[in-house]
Amino acid sequence: MEVTKIAHIGIAVADLEATKKFYTDVLGLKVDHEETLEDMKVAFVPVGETNLELIQSTTPDGVIAKYVAKKGEGIHHIAYEVTDISSALEEMKQKGAKLVDEVPRDGAHGMKVAFVHPKSSYGVLTELVCKE
Repeated sequence: MEVTKIAHIGIAVADLEATKKFYTDVLGLKVDHEETLEDMKVAFVPVGETNLELIQSTTPDGVIAKYVAKKGEGIHHIAYEVTDISSALEEMKQKGAKLVDEVPRDGAHGMKVAFVHPKSSYGVLTELVCKE
């Protein structure tokens, strides 16, 4: 498995518009890309080679809404770009990692994504992303 970079840091938010204003008006950064996926809206804010992925639920029972209700707003996950996501998942599984996604699925920016359970990565929800 080859990890090439930290692709993004996912941040769960209650109000995407208000959160974007902090990053644009206060920090002087720019929103590069926005899209809606299943039950969430995401906005990407590049900082060097890494993005901040601001994530707001579009439904009251969505994964992000549940996360914000339970833990509050804040860092949700760290995403690592890999060269071959299917091979990476297989290798991690063989090494005993508990996978949330056994098979990659479609994610933002046309990437394939898969999550690794935080119990396998010492409390940090880990996402693998690939341009496959």
